[in-house]
Amino acid sequence: MKRWVIILLLFLAVSCDIFETRDAEIPDQSRSNYLPATSPEILIQNLIDSFADKNVVNYQNSFVTGLSNRVFTFVPSSTALSRFQNLWQTWNIDAEVQYFNNMKTSVPDELPVSLSPESFSIFGDSLKYNSEYFISVPQSNSEPLIFQGNLELSMINVSTVWLVYFWKDNAVEDNPSWSDLKGSVY
Repeated sequence: MKRWVIILLLFLAVSCDIFETRDAEIPDQSRSNYLPATSPEILIQNLIDSFADKNVVNYQNSFVTGLSNRVFTFVPSSTALSRFQNLWQTWNIDAEVQYFNNMKTSVPDELPVSLSPESFSIFGDSLKYNSEYFISVPQSNSEPLIFQGNLELSMINVSTVWLVYFWKDNAVEDNPSWSDLKGSVY
């Protein structure tokens, strides 16, 4: 009997390294560079990073929701306004999040979406951000879709965090604008 116990103990000791570490598992969550937007510059960087990371939650966290008395408002470019007439009348934060999620899922995982603002200025107490933008949305089997224009954002500080409550999009020349991107993937 002792012999079987010794054989069993040797077998367990050789076959089961209970003190050996395992390889790390791949995380379930998407990559994130999100920081609490304690300044307008961090808020803008969070928007840029949410595109690069394709992170819907971080994108949504950049906008006013029920945390303030402000309601999110989006004013599309004039070309997108006429092209997607029925869409903009009810556009709200839920529509904004849905467009971003649809865009994110339509882009191949290995290809990032890039947002490249040129510059910004903050004016007085209203904290308005004005910038030209360039968005490249990669496609699986073709050239990336390019959207460019000028945007105006109004921001508010809610409990030490900056949030976007107003967004106006302006097309530049004949180029598709961010509004066209929103309308086409919504």
